[in-house]
Amino acid sequence: MKNTQNMPITTTIDLIKNEITKGTISYTELVEECLKATDLPNAANVFTKKYSESALSSARYTDSQIKSGVSLHPLAGLPITIKDLYDVKDETTESATKVLRGGASAKSDAEIVKRIRNAGMAILGKTNMSEFAFSGVGINPHWGTPQNPSDALEHRVPGGSSSGAAVSVALGLCVAAIGSDTGGSIRVPAALCGLVGFKSSMFRVPIQGAVELARSLDTVCAMTRSVKDSLLIDALLSGEALNVKPRSVAGMRLAVSKTLLQDNLEPQVAKTFEKSIALLSKNGAQIIEIDLKEFAEISQINAPGGLASIESYAAYEQFVESAADQMDSRVVKRMLLGKGVTAAQYIKLLDARKAWIKRVESILRPFDALLSPTVPLQAPKTQGLLDSEEEFFRVNGLLLRNTSAINFLDGCSFSLPMQAPGELPMGLMLSHCNAEDANLASVALAVEAVLKNSGGEW
Repeated sequence: MKNTQNMPITTTIDLIKNEITKGTISYTELVEECLKATDLPNAANVFTKKYSESALSSARYTDSQIKSGVSLHPLAGLPITIKDLYDVKDETTESATKVLRGGASAKSDAEIVKRIRNAGMAILGKTNMSEFAFSGVGINPHWGTPQNPSDALEHRVPGGSSSGAAVSVALGLCVAAIGSDTGGSIRVPAALCGLVGFKSSMFRVPIQGAVELARSLDTVCAMTRSVKDSLLIDALLSGEALNVKPRSVAGMRLAVSKTLLQDNLEPQVAKTFEKSIALLSKNGAQIIEIDLKEFAEISQINAPGGLASIESYAAYEQFVESAADQMDSRVVKRMLLGKGVTAAQYIKLLDARKAWIKRVESILRPFDALLSPTVPLQAPKTQGLLDSEEEFFRVNGLLLRNTSAINFLDGCSFSLPMQAPGELPMGLMLSHCNAEDANLASVALAVEAVLKNSGGEW
């Protein structure tokens, strides 16, 4: 499991467990390797806090129990990271912002942290993120910005807001990283870092103990190296495994929207997306173009400030109005878009969204999934976005455009790697309506298999 890039984990959970079963490595040795790698230069700015001793303790306990013949949770002893917005008992949850530092300590673990601990997983630490989880770029002026591991020569953004989470998986420091997805914060960094990101339906995973951004959109979910791994983590977080039935892509009806989701694609993304859908078609899938003009209505429905801005301003008004100089100015500007929106406007927005969801669901239900690029561009260079606020907001809007449409739909969604070897990562997004998670997971497994077994057809 070692390589020249010092990545302790380069494969999936099943293969790691096979190596442990064969005695090639123990859980303790694996976690030790991961912890050592967190101190390497390429892991700079990935963590806001590390739990080295407790992670090693979990791994050692797993090894000892296995030797004693005790049956454990399938994920016990494996390393995982959690985003810096989930409560850990007796610690202040900072959400990667200065304004929450020194605040009251959490009285208990967040519900998902409890479930991870109960499973016996080794939590390596809390990962860096965009302040208050409000950016698709992943830049953080307080903790620094993790470097996207996909390019060893240029410092490129990892995507956000779950920036450190994505890099922790991409660097092979853990089998999974818990993040969150309000407008794309799992799928955007997954796409830019070459990972699988699963944005489940909101109701599946409890959000208790998480710092909120936008209560109508916030979703607890994770990034992994494969769809199967994402389903293992989802089962742990949600407390119930999805009933996923094996399928072939042959005969699947896959929709491709003419509206919004393919606008302004970088040439390489457009080319790779076309190759992906052609490959699926060659394997028997029906690729059906639909207008889906309803997607053009999102900006109008969301016009009075934007749902995320309205709800985040309501949550953090005290900081925006009295401590803005201690916050990322780009986050402050987005939150201020919600200032002045009346209760009547907010309620009308919610009602209009509800009616819009019903209309879009009636269009999408007959299909197995909606396909699109996860993001319309590959990972931009970091420096250009630090130098120009105008460029930052342009890129941020593009990065979040496709993913946030699915959040507005209250749907579920996967981002799968679709780049050829040697290319910068790109994501293929598979989406569906709320509560279609199991069916979508079946599609994702089948599509992933086709992409991985393309036989050089890229």
